[in-house]
Amino acid sequence: MPGSPILEMFGRSPIRPLEAHMSKVYACVKGLGPFFEAVFSENWVDAELLQKEIARLEHEADDIKRELRLHLPNSLFLPVSRSDLLDLLNVQDRLANKAKDIAGVVLGRKMVFPESMSAKYKLFLRCAIDASKQADTAIHELDELLETGFSGSEINLVNDMIGTLSHIENNTDVQQIDLRHMLFDLESLLPPINVIFLYKILEWTGELADRAREIGDRLQILVAK
Repeated sequence: MPGSPILEMFGRSPIRPLEAHMSKVYACVKGLGPFFEAVFSENWVDAELLQKEIARLEHEADDIKRELRLHLPNSLFLPVSRSDLLDLLNVQDRLANKAKDIAGVVLGRKMVFPESMSAKYKLFLRCAIDASKQADTAIHELDELLETGFSGSEINLVNDMIGTLSHIENNTDVQQIDLRHMLFDLESLLPPINVIFLYKILEWTGELADRAREIGDRLQILVAK
């Protein structure tokens, strides 16, 4: 694909398109913040517009992923393997997909959250978004890692970032447990099908943080090697 702006990002290494992909992924997840503000206000017109924006960003991330997979050389003159980079790319991709799935299901069903759960869910979502932001920040240290030959103080900086990411993800686990308990107490007051989908959205929101932590874990593997 001569002249592709995605291919122009490659330069001498595939790190730039990998970082560009992660930027799109984080934008997808970040978009859930205003999307849920519209949902909690039952402003379905704005919610639909925001859902379409999340889907557009996910599609753009897919374009970068596709080009990176197609044009990543079998042999890299880098201190990282092709398979490790592709594994990292796949985890990033799953994070964007999950954000798109959450917005699609919530909008498609015009889901209304119990008022008593709304504030706590917003905090839970914020924590999951923070995990994605931390993953994005860590991935954007790859250029510096390459320049330093994966050594020196940059290694410590990235490991600290990954440690913070792990702490954020652990916090989301605690919040998810609390929300499940709240929903359990409300089950008898809600239509069963609504309960099923509320549990599903809680699960998927928790998976946002899980995938973000997995990105950190994959990056740590690169650093360790």
